[in-house]
Amino acid sequence: MRTESEVVYGLHPVLEMLRSGRRVGKLYLALHKAEKESEEIRLLARQQGISLALVHKEALAQIAGTTNHQGVAAIIATESYQDLDALLAVSAKRKEPPFFFLLDSVEDPRNLGAILRTAEAAGVHGVILPKRRAAGLSPVVGKTSAGAMAHLPIARVTNLSQTIDQLRKDQISIVGMDATAKISYLENDFREPVAIVVGGEGSGIHSKILEKCDRIVSLPMRGMVESLNVSVAVGIIAYEVLRQRGVRLAKAEPSTAVRTALVGAVKKTGRS
Repeated sequence: MRTESEVVYGLHPVLEMLRSGRRVGKLYLALHKAEKESEEIRLLARQQGISLALVHKEALAQIAGTTNHQGVAAIIATESYQDLDALLAVSAKRKEPPFFFLLDSVEDPRNLGAILRTAEAAGVHGVILPKRRAAGLSPVVGKTSAGAMAHLPIARVTNLSQTIDQLRKDQISIVGMDATAKISYLENDFREPVAIVVGGEGSGIHSKILEKCDRIVSLPMRGMVESLNVSVAVGIIAYEVLRQRGVRLAKAEPSTAVRTALVGAVKKTGRS
């Protein structure tokens, strides 16, 4: 496991870091901030013995590196990246067939954050990122993921090809998503242990990685556009996996990321 220090900002990302028990070095809160969420931040900080400083918004913007900090920032020593064994342990603990996403060259941090948010909400056991030519965990990713980054096991590997070989040794099928595939994702059996490979913006999955996939599937496109945003594609196929595995979503306790999204939707529409 690799540990590194970074800044996380925004109400929900910081709250989720605190709720998940991740190690936080220091908290910064804007003066005169009295929303309900900031009250919970103060309470959790006291309970966990975390130093909390009240600062002006201008100082907070310097700490966070942005004015879009929502009045709170945290300096954290994040246990950012897990190893493959840790990801496999998640599926074993849940007594479920392994279900992972491998991201090949997803370089936009906002796309990565959206993918992590969807993956956590769908109960994915882990996401695997390459070290080169790809976005890593960052404050922007944490903000876009709405706190999901704090709960989802994430591995960062040097070589995706070798990682695929390791997963295959654990009897995990490798399924690539590519627009040119003749087989629809709806025709694939996702009830077995699976790692789904998705490509980056524009470039898709590299040819050498595609060659290592056991199967390649596509999303049917009936309109004029040729492809979907990678985070949207991840959401579609993630919930197809759940459907095939018989997950009763209506009776399941919604994840933190789902609750956050629902609350945000209600606030935007003005419904109670």
